[in-house]
Amino acid sequence: MKKQILTAACALFLTVGVASAGAQIRITVGPPRHPREVMPPPPPEHRDWGWHAGYQRWDGTRYVWVPGAYEQPPHARAHWVAGSWQHRRGEYVWVEGRWR
Repeated sequence: MKKQILTAACALFLTVGVASAGAQIRITVGPPRHPREVMPPPPPEHRDWGWHAGYQRWDGTRYVWVPGAYEQPPHARAHWVAGSWQHRRGEYVWVEGRWR
């Protein structure tokens, strides 16, 4: 019983601030290192697509690796700015990637 309460308290502590203004996720435990990711060549039919590198996603209890993928840019000169976890005031905040 004590172990369950301690586990629930730890989970609550780690996820405090997950729901906040905007779509930001705030976590007190930093993300693990990225695994080595090899960027494959773009699909032959979509040579102009941009590569989105993989990232660590928070699933509510732990980080989960999301592998990279190619995506169609919104316009010809667009380039992808990757999302990242930023350390701010003792928390890790996810800043979404975007097309520029």
